[in-house]
Amino acid sequence: SALELVPFGIKPLLRRAAAYEALERYSLAYVDYKTALQVDCSVQAAHDGVNRMTKALLEKDGVNWRQKLPPIPTVPVSAQTRWSIPSAQAPGASTPPATAPQGERDETAAGMERARMLKEEGNEFVKKGNHKKAVEKYSESLKLNKECATYTNRALCFLTLKQYKEAAQDCTEALKLDPKNVKALYRRAQALKELKDYKSSIADIKSLLKTEPKNTAALRLLQELNRA
Repeated sequence: SALELVPFGIKPLLRRAAAYEALERYSLAYVDYKTALQVDCSVQAAHDGVNRMTKALLEKDGVNWRQKLPPIPTVPVSAQTRWSIPSAQAPGASTPPATAPQGERDETAAGMERARMLKEEGNEFVKKGNHKKAVEKYSESLKLNKECATYTNRALCFLTLKQYKEAAQDCTEALKLDPKNVKALYRRAQALKELKDYKSSIADIKSLLKTEPKNTAALRLLQELNRA
């Protein structure tokens, strides 16, 4: 196969992931999409695939779905491309070339791992009900890696803390990364409802329902908005 010739080729990984997805072998598809992101974190198709597989695996295996995953291979630095942290650049700064120096790639890879750990720490604080501390961790994580899930997690904290403008803003940032993200649309609709921007809130719910027509929480919120 193409992957035997080029073990971490983006196109073969994405093609195989799509094939696994079509066969409903979601855990194998998830591993390939995640591997593709290690090679090049800017591939939108891989981000979208990870989001879809996360949702599918959560529905199939419940909250402990990650424990059932096969191991995700570690991509050697030599195979990684286009590592760059958007947040570290000044506005208008050009993206580093694909052949960034190895030290820079190592540093960025370490930054991505640190961002993931900070996000996990934030998740733990949410479980304990400490949303202010969770916001701090998510904020640190986002400085290193602007990730959709981190924005939607922080938005949930802001909603709990009644900081509705901040919640809406985080959802907007998440939607720039993933325009159909269900959590971002739903949480922004919640925030906008609290800010009494009912028209925009209804628009978000309608966008969400195009993706998930039977989403009960969204349908319930739409009923509340129509009564508002």
